[in-house]
Amino acid sequence: MRFLLCQLTFVYIVAIVLRIVLSWFPASSGGFVAKATDVLGAVTDPVLVPLRRILPSTGFIDLSPLVALLGIEIVIRQLILRC
Repeated sequence: MRFLLCQLTFVYIVAIVLRIVLSWFPASSGGFVAKATDVLGAVTDPVLVPLRRILPSTGFIDLSPLVALLGIEIVIRQLILRC
């Protein structure tokens, strides 16, 4: 069971990283980047949106993915699951 949870958290980390990378490219409506961004947004927004409300505004830089990645890696993967 722990192995499955470790793998799922890794997949979630990859989804957040992909969302970061895709945010650097322009997304034309109906294109692959737009569809991938929509799917990744639906998966990652439940974690990132509450973090955006808590974190102070830094202008154009969104720090919520970084905080989420650190939280998932340190708290969940290392302390709780011991992956």
